[in-house]
Amino acid sequence: MSRVLVPLANGFEEIEAINIIDVLRRGDIEVLVASLDENSAVKGAHGISVLCDMQINDIVVDMLDMIVLPGGWGGTIALRDDETVQNILKEMDKKGKNIGAICAAPLVLHSAGVLKHNYTCYPTIEEQIREDGFDETKMVVEDGNIMTSRGPATAICFALQIVKKLKGKEKYLSVKASLLADFCE
Repeated sequence: MSRVLVPLANGFEEIEAINIIDVLRRGDIEVLVASLDENSAVKGAHGISVLCDMQINDIVVDMLDMIVLPGGWGGTIALRDDETVQNILKEMDKKGKNIGAICAAPLVLHSAGVLKHNYTCYPTIEEQIREDGFDETKMVVEDGNIMTSRGPATAICFALQIVKKLKGKEKYLSVKASLLADFCE
């Protein structure tokens, strides 16, 4: 079974995190939700708390197929500033493992030095990354082992693309149909 890490930090964007976790689990992907510290409950940007399965310090990169970072400004800054998250991203990229980020979170990939040339993100965040390679016309952009997306409204399509990447087209189409997500490519 494919295994994906979704690290959460206070201030994460709830729509993105929950959609990613839910859609991936519907796609028969094991999702590990990890907090940055010993608190198992992490509070999102809009006051919704999520109980995490584990702490980020318990993660071993070899047990993962992918890491996916939700956005939300507070959560993004915490993920960017967390040494363990930065090291996981660098090690995963070095091993060619899949990495995803949505909304403001591509900034975390940029800080780790793993963001490839082509990407997308929440409007204005590209100003803190670079405008060269930024694509505001697509919901999801893939470049090598990196997948990025725009924001809360694109979270289902982003998660479906992850299902396609990890589980194949048949599983992708099945989950997409059950979600009535005809608007996703």
